[in-house]
Amino acid sequence: MTDEVLASQPDHRVSGSKRYPRKMAPSKQRSVLLFIRDLLIIFVVALLISFLIKTFLIRSFYIPSGSMENTLQVNDRIIVNQLEPDLIPITRGDVIVFKDPGGWLLPQAEIVQNPIVAGADWLLSVVGLSAPDSNDHLIKRVIGLSGDHVVCCNALGQMSVNDIPLDESAYALLPAGETKVSRDDFDVTIPADSLWMMGDNRYNSKDSRYNGETAGKGYVPVENVVGRALVVSWPLDHWAWLDDYPDVFREVEQTEQGAQHEQGAQ
Repeated sequence: MTDEVLASQPDHRVSGSKRYPRKMAPSKQRSVLLFIRDLLIIFVVALLISFLIKTFLIRSFYIPSGSMENTLQVNDRIIVNQLEPDLIPITRGDVIVFKDPGGWLLPQAEIVQNPIVAGADWLLSVVGLSAPDSNDHLIKRVIGLSGDHVVCCNALGQMSVNDIPLDESAYALLPAGETKVSRDDFDVTIPADSLWMMGDNRYNSKDSRYNGETAGKGYVPVENVVGRALVVSWPLDHWAWLDDYPDVFREVEQTEQGAQHEQGAQ
């Protein structure tokens, strides 16, 4: 009988422990709650900082077309500096992302995503790591600023800005055997607060040359500029800083500065 009682006592204690679990000590419970609170605060602060960076400093876009080859390839992702043009002036040669001035892009079919993918895409877009509106923007190189006289092409197939011929061989992609940097000739003077934009893939870019029938006549309002493309961030084997090739436009700028100096001296 004693053996039976001894054998039943441990079983009784175990079953009792299941019915009445020990409560977590108040100090330990408080530590867990504080840890969870701190994690939430860190997450919210990180999200806020990322949102502010994306809104005012930099953001990501992807390249949907080949109009900027070979500088940019289809599906490249780029980082864009949004301080330009509000704080940093636009210069000739900059690679610029801008909103469609109207009529440059064909209507896009709405992309249908399941709720999980759509939610993840939205969250990434908040912090600037995704660009669901890339199809509503364009990316080209700045050739002419307000007041510039841009003409193409001279006897050597070169384009000129303010009567200065440009050597664009560093970035302009032409078909084999072609020397003209534009298939079609043009002669334009850029209106105030506007830009003349061209793709580096000169024979495969629907840029300022081919949007003359739109409301903006092919010119891009400065207010439509989102920012200057700084770097190719993805894929990793395409990583590169994006050059604005100042040497190409140096003589144009020097001539412009000289004219401004003469006017100031008068």
